[in-house]
Amino acid sequence: MSRDARGSRWGYTALLAGVGALRIAELRLSARNERTLRARGGVEHARGQMPWMRAMHGAWFASALAESWVARPRVGKMQAAAGLVGLGVGMALRAASQQALGDRWTATVMTVPGEPRVRSGVFRWGRHPNYLGVAVEIAAVPLAGGAWRTAAVFTALNAAVLRARIQAEERALRQGAPVGADLGRPQRLSAL
Repeated sequence: MSRDARGSRWGYTALLAGVGALRIAELRLSARNERTLRARGGVEHARGQMPWMRAMHGAWFASALAESWVARPRVGKMQAAAGLVGLGVGMALRAASQQALGDRWTATVMTVPGEPRVRSGVFRWGRHPNYLGVAVEIAAVPLAGGAWRTAAVFTALNAAVLRARIQAEERALRQGAPVGADLGRPQRLSAL
């Protein structure tokens, strides 16, 4: 194995560690926001989905890491760059979602009865930009390290998980909407 190949695998491992650290920080933010929402009467929905989501995301990290080290794929500069650009796009969508939602952003599906749906920021253009960002990252991050099998398998798994998640979120938003609220359906950013 060449020093360049070993170095790129270590670099990819560092990238995965950085993405993982960001996810852990987001889970801490989510826990803090959940406490805030509960204090305002917030209700959690679809509680049974979280263990599946955590398991899938943990397996995604492990699979990407294992594939990059065991399969030892050759990763061209353009492929790595495309993966990094995808990661940047996904992170930007997720950060914009968190910014627009403020303390209402959580990893769980939570609503505060009577509070209106957020329609500002990135939510002007679609209903689930955070999930679109996650979908882009699920595909892009493995590709940056040449883990195309992980990208394919987990993109399909994530689509199934997000479909159920979005359906649960839409039900929760309808249930928690203020009386007389406009529940129009703006164009979505994705087909998920």
